Amino acid sequence: MLGLAVATLIASASALAETKPAVTFSPAYSGNYTHYGSTSRGIYYVVIHTIEGTAGGAISWFKNPASKVSAHYVVDYSGAITQMVSDGDVAWHAGNYDYNKHSIGIEHAGYAGKDYWTEAEMVASAKLTRWACLTYGIPMDRSHIIGHIEVPGATHTDPGKYFKWDHYMALVKGGSSGGGGTPPPPTSSGLKARKCTADTL
Repeated sequence: MLGLAVATLIASASALAETKPAVTFSPAYSGNYTHYGSTSRGIYYVVIHTIEGTAGGAISWFKNPASKVSAHYVVDYSGAITQMVSDGDVAWHAGNYDYNKHSIGIEHAGYAGKDYWTEAEMVASAKLTRWACLTYGIPMDRSHIIGHIEVPGATHTDPGKYFKWDHYMALVKGGSSGGGGTPPPPTSSGLKARKCTADTL
């Protein structure tokens, strides 16, 4: 009887487990992120960005030693995902080092001021975010899945007014509706905003 209960528990856990979406690893320049080497850095947030250009442009820029920026992932209009910084390292994407340290940054092909989000891009990104939430224990809510504009001290407006948060959060949760709106200020992590400089990005 005990063996059956254990087997049932294992089967239930397996049903909840999800495989990471397919990614192509193409590393950013090593001087454009902080080598931490462990997801024990505490991953509490997913930060959603727009590239203000193409996925290829972002990949090239993150490989450029002059850029001093990076993100963990880049999602193309087609839904193709490129990983540029390992999850255990700290990408420089949020303009706030504390948030950089405790988040996964996802860049998306497109522009904050243009209404061009493909469904393939939204679905692929949402699958990636869902996987990150399940893997690192990030709540699937708008206090923890945030736009770049919502990072304290942010000077950027992405992902922009055309980003369909309700639809995105429904995809993340595996449903068909819900999850939009402006999140309350994060309070549980004790993170504080810092002035954004080239050294703190």
